[in-house]
Amino acid sequence: MVDVEFVGRADEVVVDGLLVGVCGTDTEIVRDGFGEPPPGREELVLFHESLGRVVSAPADADVRAGDLVVGVVRRPDPAPCPACAAGAWDYCRNGRYLERGIKGLDGYGARRWSVPPGFAVRLDPALGDAGVLAEPASVVAKAWARGRRAWEEAHVAPRTALVTGAGPIGLLAALLGVRLGLEVHVVDRVADGPKPDLVRALGAHYHREVPDVAVDVAVECTGAPSVIWSVVRRSSVLVLAGLTGTHDPLPLDPAVFDGVVLGNKAVLGTVNAGLADYRAGAAALAEADRSWLAGLITRRVPLERFTDAFERRDDDVKVVVDLA
Repeated sequence: MVDVEFVGRADEVVVDGLLVGVCGTDTEIVRDGFGEPPPGREELVLFHESLGRVVSAPADADVRAGDLVVGVVRRPDPAPCPACAAGAWDYCRNGRYLERGIKGLDGYGARRWSVPPGFAVRLDPALGDAGVLAEPASVVAKAWARGRRAWEEAHVAPRTALVTGAGPIGLLAALLGVRLGLEVHVVDRVADGPKPDLVRALGAHYHREVPDVAVDVAVECTGAPSVIWSVVRRSSVLVLAGLTGTHDPLPLDPAVFDGVVLGNKAVLGTVNAGLADYRAGAAALAEADRSWLAGLITRRVPLERFTDAFERRDDDVKVVVDLA
């Protein structure tokens, strides 16, 4: 991945890469062979969580040289399906979409990369390195947007929220929940390290087990079946944002299933984001406390040792690779 050759196009935004974030998807690509290289290739340039500074841009682009930007991950399918034709490629129905660093397109793990103008999102320049959180923040922004539509349809005035998992997605979900004025409870199994303090610094409540209380809305980020069933029982609206990571059959508690039906509960899933979500996530980061955001980035790895980023450590929250 080091010093990938760059060939720019006159109609694209050219960007100097600054940082990339490392997430579970990247680990699965390296460890399990998940992912798909570009056609005719056997190798894939990694990483989809980006941060860069614009070198040049077409005259009609919304960004300019010097802007801090994040590159959008997904591209619409060529068919296109009805969702992609409407610009909602995150809801692609035929599976022919492409994704930078994941499916059919090289990622952002290069010292220079380019994107079509519509796939570069300007960030508040004051964010600095915290701008690398923009892609996970977009996923969380979409989760809350989908949850909002569900609770408004059910005439629920949410007051309490539960977030399971205090990784980057969970912590950003808590940030946006607090921003919405909700009483937020976060569950994670660790007792020490930065996560409990990051949660409490938001004014949210930290738990090591799912609390036995009813909540209006929950964002589930662990993918652990036992946690999912526990949260389904307690929430009116549940947004699933974590994958189980297994293909083995999972037990289904009939009582939980019946409770969803009889309670007219909403269970939604989301794993990526559209352009509006990127902008919403970027706006939330711009309004957040800078020192709190900086606390999420717990380890920086130089590009020449990028494989070190996949070695999980107990105190890791967000690990980034420094491209500069």
